[in-house]
Amino acid sequence: MLKFRWETEFKETEIGEIPREWGIRKAIDCLEFVRGIEPGSRSYKDIGKHRFIRVGDLTGERISEVYIDIDVPQDKIATENDILISFDGTVGIVKTGLRGVFSSGIRKIKIKPDEDKRLNYKFLYYFFLSSLKNQIFGFSDEKTTIAHASDSIPYLKIILPPLPEQSRIATVLSWFDDLIENKKRQNEILEKTAMAIFKSWFIDFEPFRDGDFVYNEELGREIPKGWGLDKTTRLIEYNPSIKLKVGEIYPFVEMKDVKTNSMVCEISFKEYTGSGVKYYGGDTLMARITPSLENGKTAFVWFISEKETGFSSTEFFVLHPKEPFLKEFVYLLARNEEFREIAINSMSGTSGRQRADINALKNYLIPIPPPPILQSFHSLVEPLFQKIILNQKQIMILRKIRDTLLPLLVFGKLRVEEIR
Repeated sequence: MLKFRWETEFKETEIGEIPREWGIRKAIDCLEFVRGIEPGSRSYKDIGKHRFIRVGDLTGERISEVYIDIDVPQDKIATENDILISFDGTVGIVKTGLRGVFSSGIRKIKIKPDEDKRLNYKFLYYFFLSSLKNQIFGFSDEKTTIAHASDSIPYLKIILPPLPEQSRIATVLSWFDDLIENKKRQNEILEKTAMAIFKSWFIDFEPFRDGDFVYNEELGREIPKGWGLDKTTRLIEYNPSIKLKVGEIYPFVEMKDVKTNSMVCEISFKEYTGSGVKYYGGDTLMARITPSLENGKTAFVWFISEKETGFSSTEFFVLHPKEPFLKEFVYLLARNEEFREIAINSMSGTSGRQRADINALKNYLIPIPPPPILQSFHSLVEPLFQKIILNQKQIMILRKIRDTLLPLLVFGKLRVEEIR
């Protein structure tokens, strides 16, 4: 049984109205803040034993896939359910089974000894998620610029409902986060399944082993008889020519919206000013700059139909399938390690500003099966993509409900009286 009631009696505090019987304390009185490390300027990728968590990774959902190979004190390692907050007001929590070293722009929160009798850790996370940004940039007695915001963090105010109610609030909000995480795990499995099928069909040729094979000199390997060899431009149009109206609003994708390990990306809406690369629904966006390309940032345009259009920054290549039944094939090809290595090896420019050469991808040779095989592959993996898209739409709904409830529960406007 879940019982709510609307609160009617409040008192005014430095951070807004709260129920009369609730209290407020300074964070510095009940929490410790562990500062992260600065690993230096060199690039780290899949070479070490620790994931490295940057400020930009604090989305509350997943930490980065970048690794560092240095020894660090134990308190600089964030483990499962640790709360991380940054000087720019973002909050993250380390998910189950994950751990990592966090940067100097991040503070790990630790509850002081005996204070756990007054504070529920999960409630603390949701409180900071709801109020951190407003508090950091709304201080009157502390420095509020980004450069000095970290100085203000210990002086944040914390709302203190009774401990049992903190637990009930955290439980309700955790239900939504758990559902979101379950959907995301399903998507991870579905995408890995699609990638495994792609590799089986077009890299290892496993479904065609009973047929004849011929040796291809250009590839230096055997391919199924009846297959051709051609440049990717046989199947893909790169950076398609699309006319958008200047001043109109279109879906827009930024680099920060794209994941390193998922086809689904976040989107915003932005006025088109004449700059950027354009895409249709079903196209693939592939990062072309360092380190985003090396880290695997690639997205499937899932959020509009195949006839609708949008745009993104010029930091992406757009891969447009020449036939609708090729859209899953093109995305999975863009995820293929050998294809990505071609792009990475083509990069040029000054350190930190390198960009891949699109001609390297255009000229890349791939075995091309007869159209019926590509259509059969589409029929097999399209349901996986559609399920991923459905899950993502449900995730967006769950987030919206959680984000609506979050300030109501944390500030006591809506009280959780009973859970059983």
